[in-house]
Amino acid sequence: MKLLFLLFSGLKFGKLLTTGGTMLVSLVVYAWIYGWRYAAGFVALLFVHEMGHFIAARYKGLDVGMPTFIPFVGAWVELKDQPHDAQTEAFVGLAGPVLGTAGAMVAYLMARSWGADWLLAVAYSGFFLNLVNLIPMLPFDGGRVTAVLSPRIWLLGAPMLVALFFWRPSPLLILIALMAWPQLIKAWKHRADSVEAQTYYAVPAAVKWEYATYYLVLAAYLAVMCHDVHEMLAGTRG
Repeated sequence: MKLLFLLFSGLKFGKLLTTGGTMLVSLVVYAWIYGWRYAAGFVALLFVHEMGHFIAARYKGLDVGMPTFIPFVGAWVELKDQPHDAQTEAFVGLAGPVLGTAGAMVAYLMARSWGADWLLAVAYSGFFLNLVNLIPMLPFDGGRVTAVLSPRIWLLGAPMLVALFFWRPSPLLILIALMAWPQLIKAWKHRADSVEAQTYYAVPAAVKWEYATYYLVLAAYLAVMCHDVHEMLAGTRG
């Protein structure tokens, strides 16, 4: 993500690299392909997701920048202050999917109330992207949440990413895999008696159970909603 940010800056698109400017660029690109209504809804859900991270980071006293958008890559907020412990990182990481899921749920309820198929498609995209974001591996939010249990859980995310690539091939997944590789090496070398494990990852067992519950419940809910909304969309096409 940072490499893409620097690339755009080098191409003198610095003024576009603001929340409003990059949102507008994403909106135009998505509208050209999918239509303006879907594009507006999709970008709005990305914004809601990222504001979850933003609000959580501010709540924890961390300095954080507003969201930046790049079409077909997504959006992110830059943490200028890094979390001091795994619990804080999990809190900030989980806030995005939680608020993003709430936003997708609002779109879903509006779609059912108004009978708007395009809005139902927006809701599905929101549910699906938040579910994918829970893959337990960095740079996904799921990697930040599950790190509160143990970085070794990131190793479970690798086969999930591979499966996702074969299901829905995308160059972006290759980029994510390259970004994830150093973290997977870190997870493989992680030891419970290391200094990092006894400081940054030193989290009470009750907190681990708490975040594990949040993670599993949210993932299960998103999986159910993805399935149900996908079936609804298939019915409308039929």
